[in-house]
Amino acid sequence: MDADPTDRPAQTDAGSVGGRIRKYRLERGLSLSQLAEQSDVSKGYLSTLENDPAARRPSAESLYAIAKVLGVTMSDLLGRKILPAAATDVPNSLREYAEEDDLPEADIRMLSAIQFRGDPPRTKERWRYIYTAIRTSEAIDK
Repeated sequence: MDADPTDRPAQTDAGSVGGRIRKYRLERGLSLSQLAEQSDVSKGYLSTLENDPAARRPSAESLYAIAKVLGVTMSDLLGRKILPAAATDVPNSLREYAEEDDLPEADIRMLSAIQFRGDPPRTKERWRYIYTAIRTSEAIDK
């Protein structure tokens, strides 16, 4: 596959909506064209979001479609934390790891449900190992 010219380094602030879209898109190995096709959001608009700091924020519908393709929450794209539900306990070691590696909230919730022989992992290194194994296994599905 030829390199997509819109995959060049971002001119946008990494803390902006566009910067976060680019970050998650590149982490998932998607070109701008692929994200556009899968989210049904135009490539031109996605490019504008990623590269123009003055770009208007996307509608909730567009943001949802983009987040769904990227496997993150809308709040991840907006840079906001979701208030965790009372029933979901996130172990301190997982929270530490998640903050260090800037994990999406959806991934933190998924990991917080993991237990081995009745207990969650105890160290952030163990969480990192598990998360890496899960992310690496995505290639098996292709």
